[in-house]
Amino acid sequence: MVTQRIVELLRNGQPDESVTIKGWVRTKRELKGFAFIEVNDGSSMANLQVVLNSDLPEYEAVLKQVNTGASVEVTGVLVESPAKGQRIELKASSVKVYGEADPEKYPLQKKRHSFEFLREIGHLRSRTNTLGAVFRVRNACANAIHQFFQEREFLWVHTPIITASDCEGAGELFTVTNLNLKDVPKTDNQEIDFSQDFFGRRAYLTVSGQLEAEVMAMAFSNVYTFGPTFRAENSNTSRHLAEFWMVEPEMAFCDLQGDMDLAEEFLRYIFKSVLEKCPEDMEFFNQRIDNTVLATAENIINNQFERITYTDAIALLEKADRKFEFPVEWGADLQSEHERYLAEELFKKPVIVSNYPVGIKAFYMRLDDDEKTVSAMDVLAPKIGEIIGGSQREERLDVLERRIKSQGMNPEDLWWYLDLRRYGTVPHAGFGLGFERVVQFMTGMGNIRDVIPFPRTPLSAEF
Repeated sequence: MVTQRIVELLRNGQPDESVTIKGWVRTKRELKGFAFIEVNDGSSMANLQVVLNSDLPEYEAVLKQVNTGASVEVTGVLVESPAKGQRIELKASSVKVYGEADPEKYPLQKKRHSFEFLREIGHLRSRTNTLGAVFRVRNACANAIHQFFQEREFLWVHTPIITASDCEGAGELFTVTNLNLKDVPKTDNQEIDFSQDFFGRRAYLTVSGQLEAEVMAMAFSNVYTFGPTFRAENSNTSRHLAEFWMVEPEMAFCDLQGDMDLAEEFLRYIFKSVLEKCPEDMEFFNQRIDNTVLATAENIINNQFERITYTDAIALLEKADRKFEFPVEWGADLQSEHERYLAEELFKKPVIVSNYPVGIKAFYMRLDDDEKTVSAMDVLAPKIGEIIGGSQREERLDVLERRIKSQGMNPEDLWWYLDLRRYGTVPHAGFGLGFERVVQFMTGMGNIRDVIPFPRTPLSAEF
C-alpha cells in the first residue's frame, strides 16, 4: 500500500479508507485494553491520532516499542474520531517499528523547551512543533521566490561560492586555502605567499553573488541568484549568521525606480504565497510566538510602501519626539532604531529610503548628479528594519574607476567587472534579500539561528 502523507489525510481522508502512514511518535497514552499514539511525519503541524487495540498482533510488544521519538509504519482504517478537535483517527491493523527511542533518554519530552536548549540538540529540534513550522514556512518562502522570478522570465544563475573579490569591501571574509598550515610559505616580506596556494592567489568564501550576477545580466537581461553566502563577522547577536542565504536579482536596462518597484512587488508576492501555502503554521506563530505575525503579513500585502529619500528620512528623524541612542545627522548610516522608527512608528508600514550619501555606500552604486549621494535604496520593514538593500549600478566606466580608487581598491583586480562598462554597458540595477532575515520576519522568531536548519556562528559549527 502506498504511504500517504498525514497532511493530506487530515484534509481529505475519509472514514473507512485503508491507509498506511510513516512517521515519528510524538506522544503515547495507555489505557486499559487500548492505547493512543500521536504520529507526525513533518508534513503538517497537526499529528494523526492512531488507536492501538489489544487485538493488534503482538500488542504488548508493540506497546513497549512505540515510545515518544520512535519511528513507525502504521497501516489501518480511518474512522470518525469521537474526540474534540479532530475529524478522523487511524485504527491500526498493523504496526512496524523502524527505530526505538528510550523514553528515559529521549531529549524531546512533552513539555516546553527553550530555543537555547533546542540549539544544543540541533539534530533533533526539527521534530518540534515550532521548528517544524519554521522549516515548512522557509520551504514555502523559497518556492515563492523561485516562482516570482520564473514567472517574470528571470534566469536563475549559480554564482561561485569561492571568489577572489570582496564585493562589499568590508574585509569580513573567510579565506579559502589549501596551504599546509604547519608550514605556510612566506614571501621575502614575510607575508603569506598565496601564489603557491590552490588558485595561485588569495581566495575567499563569497559575501555576495552580485558582481557575477551583473556579468550574466549583461547577456540575459534579467537574472537572479539564490545561494549561500558567508561573512566572518565576529558577532553573536540574534541578527547575525556566518553562513546565510541571499537572493539577488540583477536587471539590465533598469534604473533605481524600477529596482524599487520590483522589490516592493517581490515582498508582497512571497508574503501572500506563504500565507496561502502555510496557513496553519502562520496561525501557530501568531498564537505562540508573536501575535502580530498575521497583521504584519497583511500590512506588507495590502499597503503601498512609503518612499522617501535619505535626506527626508534624516529630517523626519530630527523632528521625532524621542531620543535615539545613536545620533541623527546627515552623512551617518541609519541604525536599526532609526529604521524601525520610520517603519513602525511614523509610517506604520514598509518604507523605501533612497539616495544615500556616497560615503556610506559601496563603490558599485551609481553616483547621483549632485555627486553627494548614490542611487541606492533600502526597504525598511516594521519590527526588523532593513530587509532589502539595493541600488542602480554605476554603468559609466570613468566614474566607476574613480569610485574604486576612492575606496582604496585596485581597478586592476576588477578588470573583468570594468570590461562590462567597456563593451555594451547599459543602465542596470539590483538588490539583495537576506533569506533568513525574511523568514525571521515572517514567523516572528526572535533569533535568526532558529530559522536556518544548521546555524553557523562564532565558535559554533556543530551538526
